[in-house]
Amino acid sequence: MTEQFHILVVDDSPSVRLSLCKTLRKQGYRLSEAESGKAALAVLERQEVDLMLTDLKMPGMDGVELTRQVLRICPTLQVILVTAFATVETAVEAMRHGAADYLKKPVERTELFKVVRKALETRRLLTENERLRQQLERLEKPGRLVGRSRKMQRLLDLIGQVAPSRATVLIQGESGTGKELVAHDLHDLSPRRNKPFIKVACAALPESLLEAELFGHEKGAFTGALVKKEGRFKLADGGTLLLDEIGDLPLSMQVKLLRVLQEGEFERVGGTTTMKVDVRIISATNRDLAKEVSKGRFREDLFYRLNVITLNIAPLREREEDIPILAEHFFRLYSQRNSKEDLEFSRAALDWLMGYSWPGNVRELENAIERAVVLARGRFVLPEDLPPKLQTHPHHTVEDGDRICFRIGTPLQEVEQTLLEETLRYTDGDKEAAAAMLGISSRTIYRQLARQQESAGKIEGGDGLNKDRAPGLG
Repeated sequence: MTEQFHILVVDDSPSVRLSLCKTLRKQGYRLSEAESGKAALAVLERQEVDLMLTDLKMPGMDGVELTRQVLRICPTLQVILVTAFATVETAVEAMRHGAADYLKKPVERTELFKVVRKALETRRLLTENERLRQQLERLEKPGRLVGRSRKMQRLLDLIGQVAPSRATVLIQGESGTGKELVAHDLHDLSPRRNKPFIKVACAALPESLLEAELFGHEKGAFTGALVKKEGRFKLADGGTLLLDEIGDLPLSMQVKLLRVLQEGEFERVGGTTTMKVDVRIISATNRDLAKEVSKGRFREDLFYRLNVITLNIAPLREREEDIPILAEHFFRLYSQRNSKEDLEFSRAALDWLMGYSWPGNVRELENAIERAVVLARGRFVLPEDLPPKLQTHPHHTVEDGDRICFRIGTPLQEVEQTLLEETLRYTDGDKEAAAAMLGISSRTIYRQLARQQESAGKIEGGDGLNKDRAPGLG
């Protein structure tokens, strides 16, 4: 993974630049160098950089001023100051202006690698969070569908192409995948956006009432028709009509719908006046209409009328990359609704979400997140707050790296130390989340870490030049 990161080394000493670049290049990083603050700014104008290592004391522009200017241009760039004048005041000043960390000269290899890895991981998370934020902003705009997967990006591209047209659209996908959201986006991104968007749930209405709902009825047309009523087609005139669950439409209604699609006209139930409307038809179904046609349950001529443009929504299990962004959206939504804005989603809980197959798709994910937010007792949403079926689902897997095995006879102190270290690694160093997973208090973790530090002591390198220090960094 290191080869994707680009590091800029800034120092007025050629030998120091050479040594740092040589040392880091062996770790697989891509390196650039600059002899001054001005030269560093020129590099940043031409290339994208993930991390900048800069000397503190340089002629012209020092490291603190360079940090200040660089972070105005690239806010997520990580900066590490290298100084032979390391004091508490220097560190505080560097951090106050946005530096991620600082290193003391002479620079030790182990410390260099540790600080660089930590800063680059922060850079990766900030970049990822920015990408998520941009996608989440779409949820507040007409295009509410969000996804980073290739299938979802392809769908979003097609929606953008199809929306401005007058073409009839058929949306196919499993229940809970977001077919209605696709229909809303097609309408909101079309020239009809300021006209009505009307929905008809074809499976929710009995056949005896469906015709009147679609086309309207005259007063006295049937028992209970006390007043004249406009149908959905008339209400949607100039706008968009969504025929949801079109696969459940009775054959008798399919004939009447076909006429409207072909001629753009109809009569109210019990009426004789022919009415014309300008309506864009979008239909949606969780059935395979081509198979329904072959079985004689859906008219072939109507199918071809509806199937001018087909948009297929992949189930959530086929686009796992979309789970984190959707989970974050629902988590923010229900945290606000339940006045739990300080609540956080643990990495362990997210791993459980990623390991589930989601037969109910996005709708099931939304319900799971809402439940978890409501049931969470502490600061974090934990796996036990998720629905029980997620915790017992046979498809859930644990990566080998998340299993810890000990031989019989391993000293208990070693077991505790390893378990604590691995749990902290799993929670990205979050001690409160680790404490919640281990069933202990965060204070216990702090005490344990302090004891480990005391027992470890300070590890001295033997030959600083050959073992711990990068050559020429003194």
